[in-house]
Amino acid sequence: MKTQVAIVGAGPAGLLLSHLLHLQGIESVVIETRSRADIEATIRAGVLEQGTMDILNESGVGERMRTIGALHHGVELSFDGKRHRIDLLDLTGKAITVYPQHEVIKDLVAARLAAQGQILVEVSDVALHGVETDQPSVTFTHRGEEARIDADFIIGADGYHGVSRASMPGQDQRRDFQRIYPFGWFGILVESSPSSDELIYAQHDRGFALVSTRSPTVQRLYFQCDPKDHVDNWSDDRIWSELHARLENNDGWKVNEGRIFQKGIIAMRSFVSTPMQAGRLFLAGDSAHIVPPTGAKGMNLAVGDVKLLARGFEQYYKQGKDGLLAGYTEHALKRIWRAEYFSWTMTRLLHTFEGATPFEREMQRAELANIVSSRAMATALAENYVGDF
Repeated sequence: MKTQVAIVGAGPAGLLLSHLLHLQGIESVVIETRSRADIEATIRAGVLEQGTMDILNESGVGERMRTIGALHHGVELSFDGKRHRIDLLDLTGKAITVYPQHEVIKDLVAARLAAQGQILVEVSDVALHGVETDQPSVTFTHRGEEARIDADFIIGADGYHGVSRASMPGQDQRRDFQRIYPFGWFGILVESSPSSDELIYAQHDRGFALVSTRSPTVQRLYFQCDPKDHVDNWSDDRIWSELHARLENNDGWKVNEGRIFQKGIIAMRSFVSTPMQAGRLFLAGDSAHIVPPTGAKGMNLAVGDVKLLARGFEQYYKQGKDGLLAGYTEHALKRIWRAEYFSWTMTRLLHTFEGATPFEREMQRAELANIVSSRAMATALAENYVGDF
């Protein structure tokens, strides 16, 4: 096979890039080790920034997001027995939508298939070749046969554990920045009506908790836990007891209970790998950076990468210039590091750290109090949350 852009990975980054390139008349082929059923069932965070909402709408794949996604104009911070609303719309003129990642993937897969786009799933033995030349290629096995794609460029959108980052030339000159957090999130999916119209981020001495939604009949709830813990150690009764303790403030509000049909523990880390390009190979999404979920930035950062790459390829193929592609890492990192900072700040602010001194705990409360009492500080949080940077 021969194409202009070969994309490794059929997550949000790879699929959206393929869709945007198609709209510009640029050919691409996407390959993926998992099955279509697997990628469409991957449960991940689903908070979309205003800019992500805009690009999905502008590219014609936002109809289901607008129909079944939950548009939120604010979020709540809970601490010291009270909840405080941050009015995103009033402070920034923008909003967010709660719409799960697997739904975004379904929309993108449908759009690519409707346009006869090539998505090759369940491939194996993926290897990248010649990325420092002007004739890079990808080899793999598909349906028991060896295959090869010759391309002008290769995009590595296959995540932290994929082959693309490991295939970057000059590994001895690369820089990886990482922070492993000493806690994780215990997440559950619950059959019940939403407990709140908007997300609630709760800081509590027992640990962080988050109230989110998936649909009018499904809630997504999280609470801070030991990342080495196991879901079998948590009965439903123990889970509900912990959530009630961390979330309720004696004001009459209670978290809605229901049948828990999914449990899982999410480890947390911050990670950035630079540069994000070498020769004809470019990294996007989790291949290049990971954020803790507290700031709701993961998929939004991937979309930001793709937006830059799509503009770069448009300039390259339509104007014969490579300035935007050459500057991809520099421009992407400006947004990435700000999002990393915000995610780290929210994580530091809302979680209980083992061994924290009484002084450090009071500093957390003082910072939260400053945010909810100062319009300037609330605006700064809101701008970062909706992606206004």
